[in-house]
Amino acid sequence: MAFVVTEPCFDCKYTDCVVVCPCDCFHEGERMLFIDPAHCIDCEACVPECPVEAIFHESNVPEEWKEFVALNEEMASVSPSITERKQPLATPNR
Repeated sequence: MAFVVTEPCFDCKYTDCVVVCPCDCFHEGERMLFIDPAHCIDCEACVPECPVEAIFHESNVPEEWKEFVALNEEMASVSPSITERKQPLATPNR
């Protein structure tokens, strides 16, 4: 099991979660972040750091965002790793 980045991260891409990850399992896509499930250790460090509440344990992903479980696995394998804070794409209005 692993944590998953979901729809609220799309066009936001805050990286507060990235800097607290002890296993560097975040990957940067063009418009959102992804978690590599093969490297995630389920520590939950990233969850409280996400200002848009986009990160869920894969067993708790809301039904409407279930496709993000497979998307994280797929995109983490083809996207570069990210370990440092960057400017977000947008300010969350949530």
